[in-house]
Amino acid sequence: MAIKITTELLGDHPALSSVDFGKEFSTSWIRGGDGFVGFGIWKSTTVSGANRFADARKWWREQLSNFEIHNNVHGSGTGPILFTSFAFDEDQPSHLVIPEIIVGQKLGKSWITWVGDDPQPAFTNSPEEKSHPTITWSQGSLADDDWQARVANAVTRIKSGELDKVVLARDLVATASSEISVRALIKNLEAKYPSTWVYQVQGLVGATPELLVRLSKSLVTSRILAGTIRMTGNESQDLALAASLAKSSKDLEEHEYAVRSVADALAPYCSSTNVPDSPFVLHLANVMHLATDVTGVVNESAIPVDIFTVISSLHPSAAVCGTPTPTAKRIIDEIEGMNRDRYAGPVGWIDARGDGEIGIALRCGLISADHLTVRLFAGCGIVAGSKPEDELAESQAKLSPMRTALETL
Repeated sequence: MAIKITTELLGDHPALSSVDFGKEFSTSWIRGGDGFVGFGIWKSTTVSGANRFADARKWWREQLSNFEIHNNVHGSGTGPILFTSFAFDEDQPSHLVIPEIIVGQKLGKSWITWVGDDPQPAFTNSPEEKSHPTITWSQGSLADDDWQARVANAVTRIKSGELDKVVLARDLVATASSEISVRALIKNLEAKYPSTWVYQVQGLVGATPELLVRLSKSLVTSRILAGTIRMTGNESQDLALAASLAKSSKDLEEHEYAVRSVADALAPYCSSTNVPDSPFVLHLANVMHLATDVTGVVNESAIPVDIFTVISSLHPSAAVCGTPTPTAKRIIDEIEGMNRDRYAGPVGWIDARGDGEIGIALRCGLISADHLTVRLFAGCGIVAGSKPEDELAESQAKLSPMRTALETL
């Protein structure tokens, strides 16, 4: 029997992170007030292994084949949506979630999608969160000195010609005195980092500035970030730092590897691509990045291409792994000293048409099932000119968004 999925316009334009249906606040993807939030879980599964992206496509198509879709809104992101959170490594579980209720908002238009024959669910604004847990911090998989030694090891191997770049990540553990409210955490991230994509899927929460791929009809877009400098909060100093970042040979080298890896991965599927000659400086609340937006037009005459195809070609990019990718991945496995889980994996949403936005799970934390601990992650691109103490400082800056969001609950 077909499962009814209905999408209708909403007269109100709610603040997405404040909407409440009396169900679990299960998924979110918000940027600048627009995006999606999901409530309840209608169906979920996990995939793993070398064919995980193909298996995810198969599972999503199987669900779609059972839906009777009544979409009175139309457009990208309307109708049923699959939320995805893939692990960095293929042998770790990746999560796929279809919420019971989804509220979407874009360019002043709001809509609701729900599963089942019931009338449109009524929403209210969520009450203010009253829990203010005390957060204590502890070392993750490696102490700071040990991690810096591994960065030095990577630099030595790069200088020897073994590879050009490798990304090394580290983790940090937060322990709360009472349960952490995911909704309050999302609100904190959204308020502080409105230009990022604020997400949550199956316990993974974060605010990523990096878009692995957006597919809208035949237009594909990827935002690449590589090269970072910490902001001071002083406007004139930060302008000078932005100028130095734009001229830094070390950061430009790191950025070029990341851009080239994405452009090369997209080329087989696109009739044309646009790769800007130089990056721009992206200003966030705590750091600045070198950034490049690569765009392309999918070649319709080629073999059928969907977003799962593009994800599998792009992940892992040089921005989160290194160059050349196979060598960098081997070195990560040898010296990084931790399991990344879903950190630096593809995270986002895909609709029934195959459109979607998939970010890279950065500036994130993995919340435990009891909501009392969070494992935070940060990574740094290591090239020949890298200095371990500078990379440690950069990683601390990248941990700051989640640290601040947790400490201000």
